[in-house]
Amino acid sequence: MRVRIDEESCVGDGACVEVCPEIFEMVGDIARVKMDDVPDELQAACRQAAEECVVEAIIFEE
Repeated sequence: MRVRIDEESCVGDGACVEVCPEIFEMVGDIARVKMDDVPDELQAACRQAAEECVVEAIIFEE
């Protein structure tokens, strides 16, 4: 599974970083993806982070 963030939609509330810091990080006021390919053991946390995103800026590509 691959993940990316729609940076134009991101409002920078940091929920994704709190839920899955292994994949997401804050750079200034915008969340960024640390690694595009999500390891199997982090997929559940990554999906939880997407559910927590208030603007649905996290996008998955299977």
